[in-house]
Amino acid sequence: MSYFSRLTDIVTCNLTHLLENADDPIQEIEQIIAEMKEGLAGANRSVKTATSNERAIQQELEEHQQQIFQWKEAAKNALALGDEAEARNSLVRKQEIEDLKAGLEQQHRAAVATREHLTTTLHALEARLAEARRKQVELTQQAGISNAPVEEVAETPEPESTVTPSRSEQIDSELAELKRELGQ
Repeated sequence: MSYFSRLTDIVTCNLTHLLENADDPIQEIEQIIAEMKEGLAGANRSVKTATSNERAIQQELEEHQQQIFQWKEAAKNALALGDEAEARNSLVRKQEIEDLKAGLEQQHRAAVATREHLTTTLHALEARLAEARRKQVELTQQAGISNAPVEEVAETPEPESTVTPSRSEQIDSELAELKRELGQ
């Protein structure tokens, strides 16, 4: 049985409710975790793609900015040589590039928003997977089972996003800030 048809299903699921209705909660949580891992892998790929798209657009923006500068310099040089027609042509080209750049800036803002949304979803999925792993350990301990999968789950490191600082770095930073606030 597939529990999750979309990533938002993983984020919004109620694990306790899913497991209460299961014939074999331990087997069900294992399947849920497997599906969450698949969803997390897909989310990681999406974040990487969105980041790549954002960087490509940023690079294109920088190239257009350089072209704008070059056309402006060409117009200055043409005027210095007394060629007003060539200066005008250079300024027309400069304006065309500025128009292209304005469109790209909108695309860049959209790419940034997409990457940020996907990164937020990725972090929510990571948190939900950690919760499911804790629930698996709890169920296994309640059943009196002490086998390899529990150790494997307990020792599996959480995947980290390549886009933002790792969770442990964020936690360390927040912990240091709290210590400063408390004067420790």
